[in-house]
Amino acid sequence: MDRMKGKVAFLTGAGAGIAKATAKAFAREGAKVALFELNREAGESAEKEIRAEGGEAIFIETDVTQDAAVKRAVDATIAAYGRLDVIMNCAGGSLQEDKPVHQMDLDIWHKTIALNLLHPFLCCRHAIPHMIRAGGGSIINFGSHLGTKGSEKPAYAAAKGGIMSFTQTLAAQYVEYNIRANAIAPAIVRTERSIKRWENKEWLFADNPSPAARARITMQKLYPFSVGEPEHIAALAVFLGSDESRMLTGITIPADGGRSSYLKVAVD
Repeated sequence: MDRMKGKVAFLTGAGAGIAKATAKAFAREGAKVALFELNREAGESAEKEIRAEGGEAIFIETDVTQDAAVKRAVDATIAAYGRLDVIMNCAGGSLQEDKPVHQMDLDIWHKTIALNLLHPFLCCRHAIPHMIRAGGGSIINFGSHLGTKGSEKPAYAAAKGGIMSFTQTLAAQYVEYNIRANAIAPAIVRTERSIKRWENKEWLFADNPSPAARARITMQKLYPFSVGEPEHIAALAVFLGSDESRMLTGITIPADGGRSSYLKVAVD
């Protein structure tokens, strides 16, 4: 259990869901982890859980959409652990008010882009100089299967589509510094937030569900890989954060249970 021994990583949104599961997995594999999280209660709880398992972690309260806050968090990570090897930009999400373009409030567009696309830029901006000094590292960004095909939520789809291009650019710009950059594009993962959405009868169990909801219902009933657990994505993130993935950079991995390939007809 030492695939990430000696490495220091920070993860955004680490108080819950995929990022929390990954922070635990990183720590079990020997990494020291900094948990960037806006929700103090969630962040402190995640830190305690990791430490209770014998891992090393610090919680840093962080609004990842604010440049000064991100810089303080990165500086605090360096002050605590002295180096930085892996960054995972996982915080994100869509807003219910993300509507068709002609109906969308401009503030919703800006909030969605800030959380899903600006935040990885800010984290990379402040973290990469430390990774260069450490002799290289791994950047893991989070896209979405919706970023590859468009969506009923245009701001979210645009931001996640941008993640793929941003990741390729990072890979090209920093390869000479031994820094790799890859992205993971999940589909449905059984996080706390998605479970709440599934329990919302208006979203999934309505008498007349939307086409998107019907597609999700079909996938969940017919295909065993259509819904993932946070730990499934965490296992992939461990691979990307470790030296085992040294031959991979500039790619987006569709961790979507086949939605983007052979199951596309079922969704359509």
